[in-house]
Amino acid sequence: QVQFVESGGGLVQPGGSLRLSCAASGRIFSIYSMAWYQQAPGKQRELVARITNGGSTNYADSVKGRFTISRDNAKNMVYLQMNNLKPEDTAVYYCNRGDRILSWGQGTQVTVSS
Repeated sequence: QVQFVESGGGLVQPGGSLRLSCAASGRIFSIYSMAWYQQAPGKQRELVARITNGGSTNYADSVKGRFTISRDNAKNMVYLQMNNLKPEDTAVYYCNRGDRILSWGQGTQVTVSS
């Protein structure tokens, strides 16, 4: 079964940076679109960033210019570089397929607060 393990979250001050990592199982990882999702308290889980198997990316308007998604197919890893963090970025962050949702991992908590 495909599994996702997110890491790298934590507490950071506004304007700070974090780099999230997602380890995905499977031998055909390289052909999938992958994505990061966020779920703030009391809110729906929403797409934040997506990257295709060819490396094309797209982002939610709220994070454009601040977040960068990348992937390392040889390591079955997806990353989210988060810069200039804002309090409204506070959420649990999950990774998954960008084309078809599989089982969710535990996510990683990002808290932006002074």
